Amino acid sequence: MKFFKALSDLLFPPRCVFCRKRLETQGLCPECEARLPRCGAVGSGGEFFSSAAAPLYYEGAVRAAVLRYKFKNRRGYAKTFSRLMASCAGEELAGRFDMITWVPVSRQRLHKRGFDQSELLARGVAENLGMELTPALRKRRHTGANSALDGREARAANVLGAFEAREPGLVRGRRVLLVDDIYTTGATLSECARVLLIAGAEDVVCLTCAAARHANKKGK
Repeated sequence: MKFFKALSDLLFPPRCVFCRKRLETQGLCPECEARLPRCGAVGSGGEFFSSAAAPLYYEGAVRAAVLRYKFKNRRGYAKTFSRLMASCAGEELAGRFDMITWVPVSRQRLHKRGFDQSELLARGVAENLGMELTPALRKRRHTGANSALDGREARAANVLGAFEAREPGLVRGRRVLLVDDIYTTGATLSECARVLLIAGAEDVVCLTCAAARHANKKGK
């Protein structure tokens, strides 16, 4: 095993997930730790969720890293992202949730990408916080990427009715932390929160890896 790890490190040396500087172990270099664009609370909540938070703004090296994670199969990034997210949840959302779930991708996208990026993030957040992860939602139909649409209204229409609760009993009376990768307009998070509330959730708060800077201005 040591031989294969050494070979892997030689061929694919550990790097900072943001600036790509070589490190002893993959993670976050001190320079990026100090200069990354920090976010925190995002706006004042959405139509169906009461609060949201993200450790970073979705720009520059953060945006590049998230895109590599999603589309270049850098699954190992989830460990660093989820550590930052868990710390943010502890600072901004402490005491606001008693269960964790995530915004799922469709079967079609899961087959194409090979993994559910938000599930990996949620799993890491749960591990860092010492909590269980609950698969409370499923995506009932495939939708086009919201990133290709302009405006919150178009994005909200795109995901309307796209999600359903797996078992209402899983969330009834619970305060849910809903995890996703990026907060742009909050449309997808709001739709998932709406479904969770209909299923009986007491409240929904949201946590993403990164958030668009304009989200803090609009609060939506």
